[in-house]
Amino acid sequence: MGWNDVSFKEKKVISIGTVSELTGLSERQIRYYEERKLIFPSRSKSGMRKYSFNDIELLADIANQIEDGVWTNEIRKEMKKKEKSLSNPLLNGQFNIPLKA
Repeated sequence: MGWNDVSFKEKKVISIGTVSELTGLSERQIRYYEERKLIFPSRSKSGMRKYSFNDIELLADIANQIEDGVWTNEIRKEMKKKEKSLSNPLLNGQFNIPLKA
């Protein structure tokens, strides 16, 4: 595996304290979003949560939606819809049939 196989934005190396400082969210809020299955940090060998820059962007988006009155279960449903559409090649415009003019 080369150094560029995983984007630096995807590497889960940031502690919850740093995430809290960067986002303005409390550590409790961040753990709550994890409990609600909105964010999925990895764990170090000692059990510390580790986040990526992508996670930080997602947390900021979640916080904005909650501030706008969106419920966590609604956010989770939308996240699942997006995940499904990204995994479906037909919805990504990657058609497996020839198109006729």
